[in-house]
Amino acid sequence: MNGRQSALRFPCEFPVKAMGRSDSGFEARALEIVRRHVPDFEPGKMRAAASREGNYLSVTFVIRAVSREQLDALYRDLSACEDTLMVL
Repeated sequence: MNGRQSALRFPCEFPVKAMGRSDSGFEARALEIVRRHVPDFEPGKMRAAASREGNYLSVTFVIRAVSREQLDALYRDLSACEDTLMVL
């Protein structure tokens, strides 16, 4: 594990939250990235909320994580997406 110990026990349910501009197609691109890493992702496990002014969108995906490597790759790809402002 590259010298890191994980408190997570895999597989597990894990929330991934990403934020982007609401007018950029961010939600669809984020979902596409999640599905690349979690092919069996269930759309019912996704929640989206717009900011007060409607300029930004936060999307939370509750995924079935199978490894730390999977989570790391998902976070990397979401962060690299030009429409993503932040990943938590």
